[in-house]
Amino acid sequence: MTLAFLAPNELQELLGERLKRLRLSRNLDQRTTAEKAGISEKALRNLEAGRGSTVETLLRVLKALDHLQGLDMLAPEVSVNPLELLRQPKPPQRVRRPRKQNPAS
Repeated sequence: MTLAFLAPNELQELLGERLKRLRLSRNLDQRTTAEKAGISEKALRNLEAGRGSTVETLLRVLKALDHLQGLDMLAPEVSVNPLELLRQPKPPQRVRRPRKQNPAS
């Protein structure tokens, strides 16, 4: 499945399904997970059903499920590409001053 072709509401549903499977793999029910996350059960149900939620709710649930590494997959840290470094011009090694011109006598 190519995620690029999914509409935002379909992506929300997919994310909700994955969170639900993660919760179930941890053998947690919705009530326990919601309490651990500090959110209402309804907020968790909405998140898992893909009916919209807040970023804070998502973060709280990821933390409650001990899965904050999911954030790295969601928004990875930008690193320097070594090939791009090779393509950039080298910075000057020293400052060159313009030559003083001798006045013509």
